[in-house]
Amino acid sequence: MEIRINQVGLAAAVCALFGGSGGAIAGDDVSPWDGDARSAVRLIAGSPPPRMVPFVRAGVQVRLKAGWHTYWRYPGDSGVPPQFDFSGSQNVKDVHVLWPAPERLSEAGAVSIGYAHDLIMPLHVIPQDLGKPVTLKMKLDYAICEKMCVPAAAKAELTLATGPVSQDAALIAAETLVPKMRALGEGEAFAIRSVRRETGAKGPRVVVDVAAPSGTSVTLFAEGPTPQWALPVPEPIDGAPDGIKRFAFDLDGAPPGASYEGALVKLTAVGQQGGIEVAIRLD
Repeated sequence: MEIRINQVGLAAAVCALFGGSGGAIAGDDVSPWDGDARSAVRLIAGSPPPRMVPFVRAGVQVRLKAGWHTYWRYPGDSGVPPQFDFSGSQNVKDVHVLWPAPERLSEAGAVSIGYAHDLIMPLHVIPQDLGKPVTLKMKLDYAICEKMCVPAAAKAELTLATGPVSQDAALIAAETLVPKMRALGEGEAFAIRSVRRETGAKGPRVVVDVAAPSGTSVTLFAEGPTPQWALPVPEPIDGAPDGIKRFAFDLDGAPPGASYEGALVKLTAVGQQGGIEVAIRLD
């Protein structure tokens, strides 16, 4: 609960920076909103990059009505991840979507993973030619849920700025919410210390120890090597020493024909200190 309050508070501050509750009028560095009273989406632009920086900063801003939520790149037990299409863009070689740290969400007895507040998904846009203008054209298919879930879609187009913009502070704040990549055991106060396989009550499972200050809340998420994997959401378990949060998840959810041996799993830990990600093979 503390994590969610902190994230919502920062999200509110981000919205205040760029007028997140405004209408559909767009400036030179934002596209018009596309959506309805339940959710809406627009593109925002960052300042032109300094020399030697190979990408241009932008973002996808999502506005959600109170009580509604949407999903992370891996939705957990239920839900649909957002699907981005930038294929209509001009002078764009690639677009990297950066995902802010998500939270656990309860849905009819299941555990999903997503966002229950307004957010910005930062974008790193790699142009074909850094010296020419970049126009982003985005199609987004996503889902929003309250008591029931409904599909949503949005379109947005924005020529990225070549001069000063109003969105830099909002983008910088959003990027601080993106988990940082770490090696196993890297870090002191907040780190994924160890990952091991063992036999649980239902069969093979993975046990993960996360170092975190005593009295703080930590949430852990696990993703398989491809979107076809559906690993369970890790649950906290007892038996950890002081300063360690211990989690476990069953080795379940691999697609037909896939092996757990050597599978590359990404673990994302979210705490009051921020978010961290570790990629590790199940050897």
